[in-house]
Amino acid sequence: MKGYTLPLSPRGTANLAPTPPWHYAGTVIGAEFFTDPDAVAATLPDGLTPDPQSAGRGVAMFIDWQYSSTGQEYLDPARSQYREFFVTLDAHFHGTPVAWCPYIYVDNDAAMARGWVQGFPKKLGAVHQTRAFSVGGPATPVLGLGGRYGATASAAGQRLAEARITLEQPVADPATLMNRPLVNLRHFPRLAAGQHDRPAVHELVMAVLDDATVSDAWVGTSELAFLPARGEELADLPVRRSGRGFRLDLAYSVTDLKTLVDHTDHTDH
Repeated sequence: MKGYTLPLSPRGTANLAPTPPWHYAGTVIGAEFFTDPDAVAATLPDGLTPDPQSAGRGVAMFIDWQYSSTGQEYLDPARSQYREFFVTLDAHFHGTPVAWCPYIYVDNDAAMARGWVQGFPKKLGAVHQTRAFSVGGPATPVLGLGGRYGATASAAGQRLAEARITLEQPVADPATLMNRPLVNLRHFPRLAAGQHDRPAVHELVMAVLDDATVSDAWVGTSELAFLPARGEELADLPVRRSGRGFRLDLAYSVTDLKTLVDHTDHTDH
């Protein structure tokens, strides 16, 4: 049986996610926000601590993605295109500033499989965002001063998040918008009776993004809200204040990750 993720199969083409490398390109609409520091602390796994300097800072990002692997998978847009929404929260790992991802939603099963392998806690959702077109006209915002963009995310028929941003100026150094390494928790539980509290995998990991490139980055103001919904805890991070809004194009590749702490109990039973 062949394949990287399930389902393994005779030819190995039925698996949801093939062996890396995985390549991504997308358009990001993002909003900085500030929530209660105690709410941030409540989401942090073992190994991370609150960032005492950030005052409950987080970032919400809505992304329209296109994916490819070793071939030109983008020629099959039904499989290679998807949309995603997630939040990151400022934290520390042994004194190093990092961004922790507690919640993320995606509308594509292959993207969910790749995310779980990397430690992203992906759930199914529906994500939409304003698109910009170079032809201009009343149906598209400008990618420039005064351009206004909206984005929404929902899950199980319930609205979870909504954002609007207004662009004010280009970003001279786009690296300042994404200057914290991203940390996730790879968690795969056991089903065997008596071992439900002993996950098969429980690792704190740091994302490794190869050849990360940002272009057409603009920054401005933002409006952001997280809405209460059954079965969700995103709204437990109430937006007390919105910060910068931004729009940019982003590309990177994934072939690796860095294990920070392996909490898995490897004792055989």
